[in-house]
Amino acid sequence: GSPGREEATGRGVSLVIKEAAIDFGIPMGESTAAVQGFGNVGSWTSRYLDQGGCKVIAVSDVNGGVRNALGLDLVALQIHLDNTGTLYGFGGGESITNEELLETECDFLVPAALGGAIHRDNASSVKARMVVEGANHPVTPGGEAILNDRGIPCLPDLLVNAGGVTVSYFEWAQNIQRFPWDLGRVNEALEEILVNAYREVRTRATQEKLPYRDAAYSIAVDRVVRALELRGLP
Repeated sequence: GSPGREEATGRGVSLVIKEAAIDFGIPMGESTAAVQGFGNVGSWTSRYLDQGGCKVIAVSDVNGGVRNALGLDLVALQIHLDNTGTLYGFGGGESITNEELLETECDFLVPAALGGAIHRDNASSVKARMVVEGANHPVTPGGEAILNDRGIPCLPDLLVNAGGVTVSYFEWAQNIQRFPWDLGRVNEALEEILVNAYREVRTRATQEKLPYRDAAYSIAVDRVVRALELRGLP
């Protein structure tokens, strides 16, 4: 394995949020987040957001979750999870359902559990300033259309949760070269790639007046076309 691989996806989510916060004028030290899912991606995302000054006010797992407008004590929450196997029932906030988490008023809503969590039937209830896809395809096309109409940007999984596969690539490169990297080099390279990717998507979205997902897909298609051209394929 590679140093930093376990936390790479969650770290990448937090890096993209940090860059987006700058563009949207949201001070991280005054921001709030709700995270659906507290597995590998959601737990690490929550930790990095907390370390960056963002107040994580709600989290959930398959059984439900907990919310505290003053911010959750993530260390105590992890102890509760380790002891009980669930977030539900944690004494540091009010117990909520997964649907109630999605309706939490916050700056960043991070669906980091299952696909299709936000859809046409509940997208109108989202109160976040921004939806950031930590899971794979957690927002359906119908749900995203409603978010777009409401002016709530949705940062796509293609960009947001790419930290994991990026560090998996670093792992492959280290194996091929028989030259291990330390954690600092892994994190530095991951941040450089994801920040540049976000900025490219942001620029395309702004210049062509596209939703973030369409901007990310168009960049991806352009790269595939260019690769085929370089290989001499029609």
